[in-house]
Amino acid sequence: MLDREGYRPNVGIILTNNRDEVFWGKRVREHSWQFPQGGIKPGESPETAMYRELYEEVGLLSQHVKIVGRTRDWLRYDVPNNWVRREWRGSYRGQKQIWYLLRLTGRDCDVNLRATRHPEFDGWRWHQYWAPVDEVIDFKRDVYLGALKELSSRFLRGMESYEDFAARQLSGNR
Repeated sequence: MLDREGYRPNVGIILTNNRDEVFWGKRVREHSWQFPQGGIKPGESPETAMYRELYEEVGLLSQHVKIVGRTRDWLRYDVPNNWVRREWRGSYRGQKQIWYLLRLTGRDCDVNLRATRHPEFDGWRWHQYWAPVDEVIDFKRDVYLGALKELSSRFLRGMESYEDFAARQLSGNR
């Protein structure tokens, strides 16, 4: 289901632990890492889609997490044409996403990447909050930065800014 501009409605999930580290998932049989995300089905609310995707990709249920917040508006990214399925070319531009910031209230061992028959990830780790911005595939970078900035400024008081994190990384003070 695409909107009039060619964007597929989608949710993104930033799952944090009590140290404000983020869940970082390794895509099955690939060397790429990303946050959990997925499409919103017709008639499904963004929150319902988020819980479905959280279970499908991470194996967590609503009782394992607390919603801390979500982005106010859709964040969009365009997918390069060579990444677009042949049958979608010409009509599909990319994804528009509502991002959710979640806090894990369960335990790490509650994560189950094999909860469904078609896993999205085959590995995961906790990662520094801002690190995914520099590690995600290029065309998603601005959306990741936008979501992380908006959610940290509204819901994670005292969080180091991305600019301070980047400067610290450049100076070698990790």
